[in-house]
Amino acid sequence: MDQYIVSARKYRPATFESVVGQRALTDTLRNAIRSGHLAHAYLFCGPRGVGKTTCARIFAKTINCLNPTSEHEACNECESCRAFDEQRSFNIHELDAASNNSVEDIRSLIDQVRIPPQTGKYSVYIIDEVHMLSQGAFNALLKTLEEPPSYVIFILATTEKHKVLPTILSRCQVYDFSRIGIRDIVAHLQYVAKQEGITAAEEALNIVAQKADGGLRDALSIFDQLVAFCGKEITYERTIEVLNVLDTDFYFRLTDQALKNDVSGALLLLNEVLQKGFDAAHFVAGYMQHLRDVLVAKDSATVQLLETSDAIRERYATQANACPAQWLFSALDIMNTCDINYRTARNKRLTVELALVKLCHPAAAPQAAPVQEKAAQPSQPAAPKPAAEVQRPVAPQKPQPAPQAIPKIPTIPSLKTNRPAQAETPQPVAQPTTTAQNAPFTNDRLLDAWAGLSNLFKDEARLQAIIKTNAPKLISETECELVLANPWQEQEFKKFGKQIMDHVRSVLHNDNLKLHLKIGEYKRSAAALTDEERFKQMTKINPSVQYLKESLGLTID
Repeated sequence: MDQYIVSARKYRPATFESVVGQRALTDTLRNAIRSGHLAHAYLFCGPRGVGKTTCARIFAKTINCLNPTSEHEACNECESCRAFDEQRSFNIHELDAASNNSVEDIRSLIDQVRIPPQTGKYSVYIIDEVHMLSQGAFNALLKTLEEPPSYVIFILATTEKHKVLPTILSRCQVYDFSRIGIRDIVAHLQYVAKQEGITAAEEALNIVAQKADGGLRDALSIFDQLVAFCGKEITYERTIEVLNVLDTDFYFRLTDQALKNDVSGALLLLNEVLQKGFDAAHFVAGYMQHLRDVLVAKDSATVQLLETSDAIRERYATQANACPAQWLFSALDIMNTCDINYRTARNKRLTVELALVKLCHPAAAPQAAPVQEKAAQPSQPAAPKPAAEVQRPVAPQKPQPAPQAIPKIPTIPSLKTNRPAQAETPQPVAQPTTTAQNAPFTNDRLLDAWAGLSNLFKDEARLQAIIKTNAPKLISETECELVLANPWQEQEFKKFGKQIMDHVRSVLHNDNLKLHLKIGEYKRSAAALTDEERFKQMTKINPSVQYLKESLGLTID
């Protein structure tokens, strides 16, 4: 039985041409080899499994090849190439900085740098996960990295570029590797499947590519896992079973049920998903992505943004034709709100079920918005009147009970300040209307109404501090006074003066209430006393302290 080799190693690219999804970088490296413009240090950075170390090895092998091809690839036949393939090359050195990150390890590497290559042109040092080096190791590498011998080339690879010292970055040519696209991964997996004699459905490979999140090595590892489970035939159904992926058919069914206002069907579908062991948050996030894909599929210009198979793309296009754009916008807003509230909800299942009810209910459609706005307005016994007429209603012919809505009475003019330095122009006081409320109240009720302002202005931290540290005092039946600490508090308070007085008047049922602002006198804090001064104050309070001091022969230090 032959020794098994995982696909990520067996099909590891050996030439620039076979590198997947990094065409711009590989072309740049080949052009540098062709022109002979080789830097002394390179930094390859990017996500895991995108080809950083692979490209470093191909680059090191190619620049040492004795007979490169016309496309500037390694010939794989010369002594240098054979030594590299057989892992016996003395020109290419690899160091794992994750486990060799001390100053001593870097000093040992610097000692090796002094030895010129025995065959080939360059000694290449590949340092993987370079961000794991310690501060001292980085400092030890700086000088050699800036001015190495002419035959030495450093290639640093890392997944966390931001952890590399700026002094190191400035000495390297930086190559940023991008995540590999889903189509490129699917194409490579199809090639591997063909080489291994495996039949794989395109939809299944697309799920593998999405699960890999842009990493080809992860995709190949998942592919091997599927082969171990499915054998020579990989199907979509078995793929989602192995990878524990929620079938997109659930999302298509839920959309159809929502369009038919089928609340019962939607709730049963959610129950089916939960019984399969999937988390409700995963279901909500997946359905939001589905709604986005349906919206993208409505336009032929954006349908190319769908990274899926042709069969699934056609299904998205069919459902997009059945979904009004405005309904999709409303559905996305409902599910987004559900996703936000899910994290803090105590009954998480109920939160998702309520979102599905809103999704299926006719009120979730945008056509119902005007009805909701009209319902939000207070009911009037007669035809609606303009705002000006509501504030100044005509006196009724017979007594009417006071309305629930508190009329808007100007409050900012009634905020008076007893500051002599800033005399204000007297403002005309609005006459109380015939419908104004004038219920009597006590100082305790005033303080209770004042305390309720904390909930009303819970998002205004500065005003909250003013409300909690200052309280008004009733000075007459309809007047109260608020003493503030400084002009800044007065300025901050006046920003919300109208809303504050509207609230207090509404709670007290008295529209004639007026509030006077006053700035309190500034009291200078007492200066720190010396020990002698403190003792004198103590003797004034209790003369026996002086007798005690003299009797015991005590002194004041």
